[in-house]
Amino acid sequence: MITQNNKPRGVKTEKKGEFESKLLDLSRVIHVRAGGKKLRFRAVMIIGNKRGKVGVGVASGLDVAQAVEKATYQSKKNIIEVKIVHETIPHEVRAKFGSARVLLRPQRKGRGLVAGGTVRVICNLAGIKNISSKILGTTRNKLNNARATIAALKKLKVKSAKSKVEFKTKSYKI
Repeated sequence: MITQNNKPRGVKTEKKGEFESKLLDLSRVIHVRAGGKKLRFRAVMIIGNKRGKVGVGVASGLDVAQAVEKATYQSKKNIIEVKIVHETIPHEVRAKFGSARVLLRPQRKGRGLVAGGTVRVICNLAGIKNISSKILGTTRNKLNNARATIAALKKLKVKSAKSKVEFKTKSYKI
């Protein structure tokens, strides 16, 4: 049976407003072979829902629209969950990917996003409102900086309230 909006019942549709996407980098890639030059486009997309989920995707295509569409699909497959406590990260963390090194530090409420370029975009789409960051080293490669930032956000750990309660009860028994 067809419903009012011409879609069969039981078919799940994705909400369009769930994830926001941002084109981080778009570059022309040329392969030179014996037959001549082959031009393609490489897109780096970042998506996030501003509630703790963010992903990075990279893809190349024959034209810009195809590259962006493929990169968006890849970023949806690579979504990670970010631990956010009081609109910031729980602790300081460092990460390295290739030659890119990133340092992320938590900040007090109201400080804002003190981050540049790639880190700012990722933290904004992840929903982190107060953070201080520094890209260490000399790399200007946006893709490596994005992957280093994602690696840093993966390292975050939050102690659960249950483990704190168990720790307190053990200390009283001694």
